[in-house]
Amino acid sequence: MTRSKEEEMDKGWSEIRLAVKELSLLQHEDKKASTMAFLCVCKLLIHVLDKIGPTMLVLREDIQRNIERVEELYLSNPSIYSSLVEVLQKDVDKGITRKANSCSKAVLWLLRSLNFSVALLERLVKDSDLSFALVVEEAYQTMLKPWHGWISRAAYKIAVKLIPEREDFVALLMRQGQDYDALKSDIKEFVSLLKPLLDEIQALLGKFHLDRLKST
Repeated sequence: MTRSKEEEMDKGWSEIRLAVKELSLLQHEDKKASTMAFLCVCKLLIHVLDKIGPTMLVLREDIQRNIERVEELYLSNPSIYSSLVEVLQKDVDKGITRKANSCSKAVLWLLRSLNFSVALLERLVKDSDLSFALVVEEAYQTMLKPWHGWISRAAYKIAVKLIPEREDFVALLMRQGQDYDALKSDIKEFVSLLKPLLDEIQALLGKFHLDRLKST
């Protein structure tokens, strides 16, 4: 974390508020399907999953591996791989898009994990009476279950039994001095900034015929 980020955290900024700021800045670069913006929000997702606790450890480790795979390629030549178009095109040219360790599959599963997180956050602020277990379940049923095989579904059933209470999770998302209404406002702004990027990446994966792949 940079010094400026540390200072902003000291001011009581939540991680979601910091993500809003970073996404806003990255949007000004006007880059289509920005690899940097994508990696930025994926890393935020890691922090959110950490707050849910060890129940999401398997998902977290999978996301971390996928981030590292895409980031390694990006850092090898940031000028070439500044857009995810070039990241996917490289795999297409090499004929490895469907390989288990391809960047294409990493992007696909990172996108699905982000869609899951957005659905979770949206439901969290929309219905304050819904238990966090049901919030997670609804997001999972819509965004991840259709693409999971029996092994992944079995792992989820075990994990969901250990998620924290709604109040505990909300408290972990907030920073010192922030109230719930401010957090809700941050989440809504974050989702509004993130969705266009996710929709763009979804369309891009569809163009390369990668959007229907499933796991075991």
